[in-house]
Amino acid sequence: MPSEFTVRVNGASVSVPAGATVAVAMVMAGQPCRSSVIGEPRGPLCGMGICFECRAVVNGIPHSRTCQLLCEPDMEVKTDE
Repeated sequence: MPSEFTVRVNGASVSVPAGATVAVAMVMAGQPCRSSVIGEPRGPLCGMGICFECRAVVNGIPHSRTCQLLCEPDMEVKTDE
């Protein structure tokens, strides 16, 4: 596996190091993971899959906990709405 590769976050290409989580890619892209009920942007909080604040759509799978998933080349990530 290459030491760095590209994933897409809300349509924008982001170069991430191998071993980075999807939550890291979203932070690097400056994108929220999801929006709260009142529309506020939400991002990773606990970093260990307990709080569910980092949920996003990963490769078409909704409500994926991004802090628990490692990035893969050409992965598609979208803010969970």
